[in-house]
Amino acid sequence: MLVDTHTHIYLKQFDEDRKEMIQRAKDNGVEKFYLPNIDSETIDDMLRLETEYPDTCIAMMGLHPCSVKPETYKNELGIVKEWLEKRKFCAVGEIGIDLHWDTSTLEIQKEAFRVQINWAKELELPIVIHSRKSTQEVIDVLREEKDDRLRGIFHCFGGSVEEAKAIIDLGFYLGIGGVLTFKKAGLDKTMEEVALENVVLETDSPYLAPTPFRGKRNESGYVKLVAEKLATIKGMSLEEVGKITSANAVEIFHKNQAI
Repeated sequence: MLVDTHTHIYLKQFDEDRKEMIQRAKDNGVEKFYLPNIDSETIDDMLRLETEYPDTCIAMMGLHPCSVKPETYKNELGIVKEWLEKRKFCAVGEIGIDLHWDTSTLEIQKEAFRVQINWAKELELPIVIHSRKSTQEVIDVLREEKDDRLRGIFHCFGGSVEEAKAIIDLGFYLGIGGVLTFKKAGLDKTMEEVALENVVLETDSPYLAPTPFRGKRNESGYVKLVAEKLATIKGMSLEEVGKITSANAVEIFHKNQAI
């Protein structure tokens, strides 16, 4: 069993072959697909996919930091809050800080991040974090907000051993995807020092496809390539990697819940 803990397969990039793509993923052993939200424009498509595949596609709710804009973010947060009050979600996500595309919105990104962290704590839900070029900024916020209720995943982790340890010390898991397979990324060296008990698998489809599909559309079935690379690094079987990382996903998303 494999789990894709972070996949945007509700996006338009899959409109032509979504059913076939999901079947390919299942053929590769993927049994669960966790769907992070982006903003108000993606909610309907995400929830529609969850309705079509209720046993396999599981939705989160949150406001992506790249959608935190001065003129709209308060309204967007209001929509997130309405949905969190309306029904159960598996996590608040994806949320965080992105300093790749726009550094001018850092302060309101932090504000939106903190607001959603506190909603997650109140609801006893995990958070799924986006931290592009902002790992230290995100860690600083988490240290300030930390209590026994705060938990979740650092999505698309690609950092150093020191950063990994800091994240694990905060009680978070590392979301490992296609970057692990990139020759010059160096993530393989970091993962040699990280126990699998702190790791979950992801694709971030349709983005960040692993080698040999780098630069092309990613899809959830490629999570098997990430698992295979991790198995090689750890000197373990693919089955054992799948078992441990899938159990971690259950612990994060379904803690104290029947699934």
